[in-house]
Amino acid sequence: MAKRILDTPSAPAALGPYSVAVQSGGLVFFSGQVALKPEGGRTDGGIGEQTRQVMDNIGAMLADVGLNYGDIVKSTIFMTDIGDYPEINRVYASYFDDAPPARSAIQAAALPGGFGVEIEVVAAGNAPRPGNT
Repeated sequence: MAKRILDTPSAPAALGPYSVAVQSGGLVFFSGQVALKPEGGRTDGGIGEQTRQVMDNIGAMLADVGLNYGDIVKSTIFMTDIGDYPEINRVYASYFDDAPPARSAIQAAALPGGFGVEIEVVAAGNAPRPGNT
């Protein structure tokens, strides 16, 4: 199956030459999110506030394509300070029930915009075709 670019109007716009959400087969791949607000601007609070904004952005993108947090099958967390891991983990965990997705967590030397956390996800499910919602 060819890839299909999905519309995610509730999420921050792409800041470069990439698609925010791409469906291929029964999977939807979402580009990494940092703590940008959908209406513009950034969340410059502590790592907990940044993580909450990232997870809220992910939730908005999922909803835009007819999915939810329960449809996430894999996530990758990038952080600039592994010492932030407990706080990132605490906030991240609050978005899932007792069946969280598979996950990797990696310390990165730097992230775009000087943010402390970036999260990307892959969800299982078929987003509705435009006009079929």
